[in-house]
Amino acid sequence: MDRAARLQVTAPAKVNLYLGIHTVKDARGYHRVDTVMTALDLADTLTFTPSGALEVTTVPDAGIPMERHSVYRAALAMGEAFGRAVDFAITVEKNIPLQSGLGGPSGDAAAAIAGICAYWDVERTDPRVVDVARGIGADVPFFLYGPPAYLAGAGDELVEVFEPAGELPVVLVKPRSGGVSTVEAYRTFDATPQQLGDLPRMLDAMRSRDRDAIVAGVFNNLAPVAIEILPVIGEIRSWLRGLPGVRAAEVSGSGATVFAICETREDAERIACQARDRHDWWSCATKMEKSGPKVTVC
Repeated sequence: MDRAARLQVTAPAKVNLYLGIHTVKDARGYHRVDTVMTALDLADTLTFTPSGALEVTTVPDAGIPMERHSVYRAALAMGEAFGRAVDFAITVEKNIPLQSGLGGPSGDAAAAIAGICAYWDVERTDPRVVDVARGIGADVPFFLYGPPAYLAGAGDELVEVFEPAGELPVVLVKPRSGGVSTVEAYRTFDATPQQLGDLPRMLDAMRSRDRDAIVAGVFNNLAPVAIEILPVIGEIRSWLRGLPGVRAAEVSGSGATVFAICETREDAERIACQARDRHDWWSCATKMEKSGPKVTVC
């Protein structure tokens, strides 16, 4: 790709259709994790401009030192892996809330990797790229590709990908303030371990693209932990589960977002409005889709 080109890369959000945290840990000290994730059409946008040095800016300002930003760390790691200068100014337009369980920082890191791959004409499947992704965070390998997928290991080993079961409508709802850090969630989980769900049932549902079975298999054993840390998450989940047009509602990741799979797009939009107007919760009507980072020359 032309080194002088300006690029835009999307960084989609995700939800965990199934999340099962095990008590056993690997040699790195990470919990064993089984998860089935799917991307959404809600996304951050990264803009790359050739520059004299690596610089990362977030709009609006996330209040994170540049050196700690997942995009900066991913770009730096790509430079180290390939022995090349990472001389880009990268602007991250944030639409995905932080501490939401929607994978914003991981998706942004994957988008940074995808953008650099496009500049350098490197395949995203290159083992060096995959190693960089896994080194940044457990969810990052999933975001590099996009199809619904089953990941194991620490949630960073791609085991199986699935054809989407259609663009299922989803509404996302989270409190305006407060969040759940992943570190705190796992610490609380260790103190009060939770039972695992029926993973084979969800995998069979994904393979057969059976929407009813997918909805019935939605599960997250970190949900009780998230609700213990931030009780309003439980209030949101209960509210969603009681609404007409909602087929299933569960916490995504460690929270603080609750996602609801809805009957129709209109149901998702109506519920999003009710969440904002009646409760002053952040909300967004979206849908599941097969979408990894999309690179566009601009």
